[in-house]
Amino acid sequence: MKPIAIFRHLECEGPGYFADFLDQQRIPHILIRIDQGDPVPGSAGEFSALVFMGGPMSVNDDLPWIAEELSLIQRAVERELPMLGHCLGGQLIAKALGGIVSRNPVKEIGWHTVNKQHNPLAQDWLTALPDEFEAFHWHGETFSIPRGATPLLSSQYCQNQAFAIGNTLALQFHVEMTEPMVREWVAEYANEISMPSESIQPGELILENLDSKIDQLNSAAHKIYHRWIRALQRRD
Repeated sequence: MKPIAIFRHLECEGPGYFADFLDQQRIPHILIRIDQGDPVPGSAGEFSALVFMGGPMSVNDDLPWIAEELSLIQRAVERELPMLGHCLGGQLIAKALGGIVSRNPVKEIGWHTVNKQHNPLAQDWLTALPDEFEAFHWHGETFSIPRGATPLLSSQYCQNQAFAIGNTLALQFHVEMTEPMVREWVAEYANEISMPSESIQPGELILENLDSKIDQLNSAAHKIYHRWIRALQRRD
């Protein structure tokens, strides 16, 4: 199998549990460190799938690599290559497919419940998950659902939490988190949670019962990722 290309946009926002999952499944992968100056590949042909991680920047920022990733996503669509996006990564996919990325009504940070949409595709992608489960969030922008895509999840503070189209899954929330990542973000982005609200949890609440929360999140992530790799298996 060709390797999966994972695009990292900031060192502390790496693949986390997703890389662990791929290793468990013995699926090869390579890390493209945009934050370290790694170039965006000109072609998707050498990969079995593309995966995009998060980052504090906006997909609407005038950064050369954003335009290059958007173009790569569009070329991957033409090849029907499976893709997966986490937060910023989901927004990149949405924009490349013609969606709009704009400011969410509120920042959504911390542990908040996401709810399944009532449609057949949501049941297909999320059949192993309960109708609602707790996910980790850290975002101020959100995506619209591109034409031809189907919404899968929503939350109280953000209407569009996930969509699917073909072999592609875009997530607004962070299902890839590990315990060290959560602790690092709480420290690194402390200014963003200095004024808590209903949608922004304080650091002490984010870290409360963290072991249990991460176990549940990893369980949800395993089920989501396991459904996503079906597209890889069909291409073998």
